Amino acid sequence: MDLSVIRTNQGLVQPSKNTPSGTLNLSIIDKLPVLRCNARTLHVFRHGPGAAQVIREALAGALVPYYPLAGRLKESEYGELQIECCGEGVWFVEASAECMLDSVHYFDDTASIPYDELLPHQFLEGMNPLVLMQVTQFGCGGFVMGLIFCHSICDGLGAAQFLNAVGEIARGLEHPSITPAWSRDFSPPPLHPQQPNATVFQNSPPPMPDYHLQHANIDISQDQINHLKQEFHDSTGQTCSAFEIVVASLWRRRTQSINLLPNTQVKLVFFANCRQFLQPPLPQGFYGNCFFPVTITAPSQTVARSSNSEVVRLIQEEKSKLGKEFWRWVKGEKREDGADDPFAPPLVYTTLFVSEWGRLGFNQIDYGWGEPVHVVPIQGSAIIPVCIAGLLPSPKKGIRLMTWCVEDAHRQPFLDLMKS
Repeated sequence: MDLSVIRTNQGLVQPSKNTPSGTLNLSIIDKLPVLRCNARTLHVFRHGPGAAQVIREALAGALVPYYPLAGRLKESEYGELQIECCGEGVWFVEASAECMLDSVHYFDDTASIPYDELLPHQFLEGMNPLVLMQVTQFGCGGFVMGLIFCHSICDGLGAAQFLNAVGEIARGLEHPSITPAWSRDFSPPPLHPQQPNATVFQNSPPPMPDYHLQHANIDISQDQINHLKQEFHDSTGQTCSAFEIVVASLWRRRTQSINLLPNTQVKLVFFANCRQFLQPPLPQGFYGNCFFPVTITAPSQTVARSSNSEVVRLIQEEKSKLGKEFWRWVKGEKREDGADDPFAPPLVYTTLFVSEWGRLGFNQIDYGWGEPVHVVPIQGSAIIPVCIAGLLPSPKKGIRLMTWCVEDAHRQPFLDLMKS
């Protein structure tokens, strides 16, 4: 897709008022090496003339209560990640494109989106803001927000909470309806802090896979989801969530399509919110990382030959252990099954990662012109088999599976099975 985008203005947006300075510690989850990366998304809005200026001013206002996001990452003398609250600000880019959003179908075809044109670039070396945002105004009056967010500071729920605060201020609220809370001390401090200059990674990096994953979108309507859930209820007398039944079908069909040897162990991994398991409870305004991986392991023939209902039961059984496993990890205890680091499952073709985006809150954010048509998460790797479960573009109802989980030779069999 050819798209000419002109970046007209860019620079740092700082909090609109003075904010506290100093150093803040991060939580045990925030500091995980696997989260030292950026999450990238596109948010497509049908209307919003003059959106860049409105959002820029609201961003400055939201950074007052969310002042840590205007800071910078640093390392303590023991090599632990911290936030330096310096108020330097976040990077903001204003841009424009002459074409109409309906002429590019509101970027419904994610495979052809020119991401580099719609995501913010920053050219000042060593600046490293925690948030980068680009608002591109289109000729029709709609706009696209391209967002890059440091994952060490927020999980998806936290990032959506911050953007909702920006939206509320853009719509005229003086203060966000939810007061943000740092509260990163929910885990005990390490008994033996790392010594200065200690090596964080003791082992050699794993070998790089030799496969290349292909993209495929799979749309599942609300009627289809309701039918699958009813089938589960009819066969078990129990209920299940839309996520559970859709992911069960996805894992089954992928396992069938990649044609593994019968006794090959396959894994399904997804990350679950754990805020509800903490005691004392986290405050409502907590916006840090608080999740834990749920990992289901089974022989490939078991997954391939099982019904959707049987795979849902495998998923539900493992989810029932989530609170206990999370607390064991927080307290530094070994898992009952003796497994390795749960946040570092093997990055191999037999492991499927699923990330649920539909309930994070991004699709409900309103900057004054209504909710987005849709939200597009951007894949970070061509070698990690992954599926992002989001919502169908508005006004459709259902789930869109954005997948990068099979090689080219397996892509068509996988799509055919998902349609059957």
